Amino acid sequence: MPGVGVAGAAALLAWGIHTVVPAIPLLTASVALGILVAQLPSTRGALTGTLAPGLSLAAKKFMRLGIVLLGLKLSLVDIAHLGWISIVTVVAVLVVTFVATLWLGRLFGLPGHQPLLIATGFSICGASAIGAMSHVVKSKDEETATPVALVTLCGTLAIAVLPLLWHPLGLNSLQFGHWVGASVHDVGQVVATAQIAGSAALAVAIVVKLTRVLMLAPMVAITSVVMRKREGAPTAGGKRPPIVPLFVAGFIFAVLVRTFVPLPASVTDAVDTVQTALLAMALFGLGTAVRLGQLVRTGWRALLVALLSWTLIAALGWGAVQLG
Repeated sequence: MPGVGVAGAAALLAWGIHTVVPAIPLLTASVALGILVAQLPSTRGALTGTLAPGLSLAAKKFMRLGIVLLGLKLSLVDIAHLGWISIVTVVAVLVVTFVATLWLGRLFGLPGHQPLLIATGFSICGASAIGAMSHVVKSKDEETATPVALVTLCGTLAIAVLPLLWHPLGLNSLQFGHWVGASVHDVGQVVATAQIAGSAALAVAIVVKLTRVLMLAPMVAITSVVMRKREGAPTAGGKRPPIVPLFVAGFIFAVLVRTFVPLPASVTDAVDTVQTALLAMALFGLGTAVRLGQLVRTGWRALLVALLSWTLIAALGWGAVQLG
């Protein structure tokens, strides 16, 4: 309970920061707070001692619950309204970015599951996608922390850089919204970036972004199948991972509910609040596993892979806008 309580307090603080400075997405603030706390010598003992069980619970269980509820933001009808060309290009950008980033991660010799986690986060939906994939591959919190920190860093960088390129690239407001939705990682970062172009651009950005989020389910399921086939892929308990993890099935069910069941605005608003709170607590927990000193000393290769992936998806997203 102490760790969960601290994660909850951090989520409230992140909400306060977002309220005072709306340009800072709440979930980005949550990760940043976790990273900041982890660097303080006075808190490290508690983070690895009394608070560790609760923070781990938040980083894993709350993350999965938050991803399930994220499905209630997705309507297949809204995605269909994009048109088949836009849908195909969004999926193509995602797949190319995923494969290229995975290849870059292995080329630069990143350890363990880092190439897969960075590829997942940068191509699909940021830190929440990393959390989902880490569950399937059974990565440690320390192994997950670096990709989370990098996707947060690059997503925050996009909030500052993409608006500066809006007019020089000759994009109208709707094209800018499409570009942001296709290339920025976290949903909150998409909102913070696209809202400067107006409500129409923001609406397009969110629909395009949520189309990418929908790909989380098949990507995780495919990875799970690969893990099952790879030498039986036994887990610590001697069991192979399920073809479709339970939380992914819950995510798909939530998407279908949102598509076919008319939900009152009060219900969707309440669910959105709970989902955001769960993810904020989870990302704070993941942030506390980041050690910047170690990242600076040994993580330059991961940083380079992240920057290359960030540049690639921005370029591919711009190309998709031209085709659309």
